[in-house]
Amino acid sequence: MMRAMILAAGRGERMRPLSDHLPKPLLAVGNKRLIEYHIQALVMAGITNIVINHAYLGEKIEQFLGDGRCHNVRLDYSPEHQALETGGGIYQALPLLGADPFIVVNGDIWTDYNFANLVQHALADDILAHLILVPNPPQHPDGDFSLVSDRVTTHANAQDRFTFSGIGLYRPELFAECQAGRFPLAPLLKQAMLTQQVTGALYQGDWRDIGTPERLQQLQRDLNASLNSES
Repeated sequence: MMRAMILAAGRGERMRPLSDHLPKPLLAVGNKRLIEYHIQALVMAGITNIVINHAYLGEKIEQFLGDGRCHNVRLDYSPEHQALETGGGIYQALPLLGADPFIVVNGDIWTDYNFANLVQHALADDILAHLILVPNPPQHPDGDFSLVSDRVTTHANAQDRFTFSGIGLYRPELFAECQAGRFPLAPLLKQAMLTQQVTGALYQGDWRDIGTPERLQQLQRDLNASLNSES
C-alpha cells in the first residue's frame, strides 16, 4: 500500500508574525488547518499511512493531529532537531516510508489536485521520480523545470519552464547515495534528470504556494466567495 509524506519542518519566516507561535501547516483557512486539507485529500485517494516531518514548534503538530485516527489515518512523525531541508528530511524518514514508491507533498501549499493520479501512476523501473508541475505563479515567473514529452528537464527556453508544485512521487533509490544530514532535494532531481529518470505532468487546476500572510488571506477570500456562490 502506497504511503505519503507531508513536509512540515519549515520555519515559515515569510509567514511571520502568524508563524511565530504556530508552525505554518497549522495555520487555518476556511474551517481547517492547511495540513488537514492534505491529509483529507490523501485519504480520498486511498492513502492511510502518512509520515509528517517537523522541526520548529513540531510538538504542536503532534498535539493537534495525534495518531491520526480522527482523520482515519495512521500518522508517523519524523522529528528533526534541526531542519534538514527537503532532501535530508525525506532521507531521515525513509525507514517509515518503506521500499515502494511514495508521495511527498509540501505542507505549505493548497491545491485541489487529486492524489489518486499519483496512486494510480505506475513508475517505470528506471524512473526515480515523477513531478507535478504547475503554471508559474506571479511570485515565481521564471519557473523551475521544463517538460519534454513526459520527461522533466532543466534544459529549455524560459517560456517553456514551469514551477515545481511541491508534489511528487519518488522511489527510495533516488536517495541511494545520500548520507544523513541537511541537504536539499533539487540537486538529486537535477542529477536524475541528466539520465532522463524523472517524468512529470502539468497540472492546471487550483494550486497556491501559501508562503505569506497576504496569500493566506487571498485564499480565505476565494474560499468564502466559493461558498457564497454555492449557497
